[in-house]
Amino acid sequence: MEPEQHDVKTRILLAAKRLFAKQGFEGTSVRQICEEAGGNVALVSYHYGGKDNVFQAIFAEFFPGNRLEEYEPFFQDPVEGLKVLVQGILNFFVQDEELATIIHQEMSMQSPRVEMIQNNILPVWRKLGELLEKGREQGVFHFTSLDYALLMTMGTIIFPNQYKNQCLDQILSHSSYSSEEKIQFTIEYVLGALGYQERNK
Repeated sequence: MEPEQHDVKTRILLAAKRLFAKQGFEGTSVRQICEEAGGNVALVSYHYGGKDNVFQAIFAEFFPGNRLEEYEPFFQDPVEGLKVLVQGILNFFVQDEELATIIHQEMSMQSPRVEMIQNNILPVWRKLGELLEKGREQGVFHFTSLDYALLMTMGTIIFPNQYKNQCLDQILSHSSYSSEEKIQFTIEYVLGALGYQERNK
């Protein structure tokens, strides 16, 4: 693909991602995407064949969960793998708020695009479940139900990032933490909840 074509396609995806996060999928037209991308109205149809394909292409291009195999060496150890996975998920919430917002909106509405979104995000949660089970088998994690350990861990990761609002701020003693601190606190809490005790080296 020519560099110019690649640049146009990327502009379309970035423009669509901004608009979908702000206006929703249904509230965004192909014309608006093209205008936001700085091109003519035929660009989306030419490069992607329609708005639905643009939506799918956004996940293929920007969703980091599609590159889990890059972290497979870390996943051999359940503790290190869990740390890497939690860090990656939390970094995603910070670094791509637009895509995180799109996921939350579509899942909340149970839109026709939910199945496609699930196909992208479920491998991440399955990997988390695999790490929890591997840790239990190795005796480094201690819990009774894998299902509930997975659900509680997912909730710990997701809730503070998807339900940021003034109501919660009123009950928190300190709500302004850096991304690094949030990652550290989350990992510490999850490992503690799983009964992990670091071995003295």
